[in-house]
Amino acid sequence: MNEKDNKSRKMQEIQILEQSLQNLILQNQMFQMELSETQAAEKEIQGSNEIFKIVGQLMIKTNKEKTKEDLEKKKKLLNLRIKSLGEQEKSLSEKLESLKKEIS
Repeated sequence: MNEKDNKSRKMQEIQILEQSLQNLILQNQMFQMELSETQAAEKEIQGSNEIFKIVGQLMIKTNKEKTKEDLEKKKKLLNLRIKSLGEQEKSLSEKLESLKKEIS
C-alpha cells in the first residue's frame, strides 16, 4: 500500500473514531440525566409516606421500601454504565490522538 492510500485509510478511521466518540459522549449524557432523575426521585420519596408509581397511563400506589431498592439498583447500574462509557471514551480518545499524530 502506498503512502497516499495509507493516509487515506487512516483519515477514514479517524472519522469513524470521531463518530464513535461522539456517540459515546451522547450516551454518557443520557445516562447522566437518567442518574440525576433517579437521585431526584430518591429525594422525593424520603419525605413521603405514600408512594405512587406511573405504569402506562395509571398511577398505582406502591411499596416505599421496594421503590427505594429499585432506585438504588438503578443508580448502581447507571453508575456502572457511566464508568464503562468513560473508559471507552478514554480509550477511543487515545487511539484517535495516536492516529492524528501518525498522519501529521
